[in-house]
Amino acid sequence: QVQLVESGGGLVQPGGSERLSCAASGFTFSRYIMSWYRQAPGKEREWVASITGSGSFTNYGDSVKGRFTISRDNAKNTVYLQMNSLKPEDTAVYYCNALGRSDDVYWGQGTQVTVSS
Repeated sequence: QVQLVESGGGLVQPGGSERLSCAASGFTFSRYIMSWYRQAPGKEREWVASITGSGSFTNYGDSVKGRFTISRDNAKNTVYLQMNSLKPEDTAVYYCNALGRSDDVYWGQGTQVTVSS
């Protein structure tokens, strides 16, 4: 059974930092591109960042480039999103995503990040 379980998040002050984690199980983690997406109230889901199976390549959305860092630990089947210099517009539910070579896709249940003073 495939599972993606996000953790982290909560209430963060503007300018603060937070790290999200996504623990994966039920598939060969290292063979999947892992990504983070987010969805703010009333808005469409937005791609945030991706990392290849080996961790060699990463890519970021323009709105988070230079502030967020995606990483993975294949020994722990976990992907991370380090978020720095957080802004109120970063407030959203953050979702973990796994994409396989056969275009099989898995999603986590999401974790809320609220940036507010």
